Amino acid sequence: MKKNIFILLLLLISVSSCRISYSFRGTSINYDLTKTLQIGHFVNQAPLVYPPLEQKFNEEMKDMFTRNTRLQLVNQNGDMEIEGEIVGYELTPLAVQEDAFASETRLTMTVRMRFRNNKTDDPEIEERISANRTFSSNEVFDTVQDQLINELIDEIVDQIFNATMSNW
Repeated sequence: MKKNIFILLLLLISVSSCRISYSFRGTSINYDLTKTLQIGHFVNQAPLVYPPLEQKFNEEMKDMFTRNTRLQLVNQNGDMEIEGEIVGYELTPLAVQEDAFASETRLTMTVRMRFRNNKTDDPEIEERISANRTFSSNEVFDTVQDQLINELIDEIVDQIFNATMSNW
């Protein structure tokens, strides 16, 4: 009896420590109704400009949807439309030390995204999506910038994909 209770207790503890994470990869889209997707060019409107940011972001957006759906990308009149702009790309010093220098710096990227389903009467959805990464201020920003941008873009594109799929 005590052995069964002990096993049950261990089972409950192990199950309660699990965390469920949802992602909408391979969504169930009605491809008979929805066949095309229009992704507008996201222009970089951020005060701090890094020229490769805009192109990398736009390529990753299109790649994410073509890899994970069977929708055909079109330039206009898509069944679904996603558009927006990069509105924030900024550095923020963190954790100021006693010598008045920051020991860490945060890079933040923010995108304003609009999503419209032209096959339904649902209203247009607009969201601001942000991601950030922290790096040591001892590192030269130019040497870590590309890696940080790739991580930020991956996270934001993933959030946009999940947001649009959850509102499909």
